[in-house]
Amino acid sequence: MLINADHLLTIAMWAAQGIEIRTAIAALLVGIVVGITGMGGGALMTPILIFLGVGHASSVVTADLTAAAIYKTSGAVVHWREGSPNIRLAVFLISGSVPMAFLGPHLVRWINPAANIDKFLTVCIGFALLFAAITYALRLYVELRRRAKGLTRGSAEPVVRPLPTVLIGALGGLLVGVTSVGSGSVIMIALLMLYPTLSAVKLVGTDLVQAVPLVFSAAISNILVHGLDWSIVIPLTVGSVPGCFIGAKIAPHIRASYIRRGIVVVLTMSGLALLDKAGWISLGSGDNQTHPKLIALAGVVLLFTIPLVWALLRRSVGLPMFGAPTLEQIEDPSAREQQVQSSRPRPDR
Repeated sequence: MLINADHLLTIAMWAAQGIEIRTAIAALLVGIVVGITGMGGGALMTPILIFLGVGHASSVVTADLTAAAIYKTSGAVVHWREGSPNIRLAVFLISGSVPMAFLGPHLVRWINPAANIDKFLTVCIGFALLFAAITYALRLYVELRRRAKGLTRGSAEPVVRPLPTVLIGALGGLLVGVTSVGSGSVIMIALLMLYPTLSAVKLVGTDLVQAVPLVFSAAISNILVHGLDWSIVIPLTVGSVPGCFIGAKIAPHIRASYIRRGIVVVLTMSGLALLDKAGWISLGSGDNQTHPKLIALAGVVLLFTIPLVWALLRRSVGLPMFGAPTLEQIEDPSAREQQVQSSRPRPDR
């Protein structure tokens, strides 16, 4: 049986439709996670699209940034209306992040010839994922030390430090412009350490407001350098927007702390897998392949070792290895406040 050109065209169309459906479903699931936890957008979506084989790494990064520019805007508008962001702080972050985000893709093109750009980007994304996982763990440790010292986040506006803030924005902007990872996790932990008195609400609001021009700048620059694949962008947007809405609706009924811990494990596994895929580390796989059994083993080891490491860290700051404050209370200060209020004796009526 001979296969003519029409048959090949039909098969190609079916394959393309299958990829678009998978992309939309993946975007929907990631959008739900982002809506619940407020983290994991580019850090989850970019490696998923690469492993699904929907396009080259450069096309995936560009499409992910373009979709993120759309759904991050709605979250920033909500925080702007509620007055939660620190505008002066956001302005200094933007002044550093926007130009570096625009410069990032051009630097990649200059450093590497077009033939090697996807392999180079895969390595960069792999390291960015590991960096994002480390920054999340560092964020928890910083909050743990503050709780051990009896410190809490206040409501007063901190004194803005222009130069360090601009440098934080520049580092985050470069990372996002090259890999699409880091607009939330990396910049968030840096702000947390630089401004320890900034309230959690203002921290999130400020990060979201600065992330919009940052992601727009990175998306435009990547489009100019790599072009834009609408076959990735459209299903990515169609899936992520309702996913974020669904996640935000069900967030009050789900313990986001468990999902965030799962994200850290996934980010670590994805980072190792991408480095293996690019040939930067060898886990027994061939070129452009991954070794799933060893990657899965790394995930299992993390699941068993993380609780032990966390217990030892609690002990190192003078807290019992288990008990209050729980990880959920450290991640979400409102959870601790609710527990305190519920433990107070109620007046007799």
